[in-house]
Amino acid sequence: MRVPLLVSAVALTFVVAVPTYAQKGGGMMGGPMARHRMAMHGGLPAEYAAKKNPLKASADIIAAGKALFTQNCVVCHGAKGAGDGEGGKALNPPPGDLRGLSGMPMASDAFYYWTLADGGAPLKSAMPPYKSVLKEDDIWKLVHYLRTL
Repeated sequence: MRVPLLVSAVALTFVVAVPTYAQKGGGMMGGPMARHRMAMHGGLPAEYAAKKNPLKASADIIAAGKALFTQNCVVCHGAKGAGDGEGGKALNPPPGDLRGLSGMPMASDAFYYWTLADGGAPLKSAMPPYKSVLKEDDIWKLVHYLRTL
């Protein structure tokens, strides 16, 4: 008897959570839910699927990630990652609200790395791919910083 009630509560929570991301700028590069669905249905691209962050989170690594975020991401995602940067106001889909993304089930190291490396190309958004712009360690530093938003 309790199982159906629990399932209903979980379903209700999910339905309520989906509009929240849609209202906050569409989420990460077309919506965290769009990228999540893509990963859930097709998996991550093979080249990223097994990636694990080799860098240990530390104050220095997170500070370096924040500096990279400020240099490369703030213009569209805003200073706090809310998707409200000046450079992103005319983009469609708008830049994602990155706050709290690390709490989502798909937010593995591999998922973050893929997102940053390939940018918005898989979702046809304006986010540039960073795999040819940033060193691998810099992408991992960004991953650590993004987990703090």
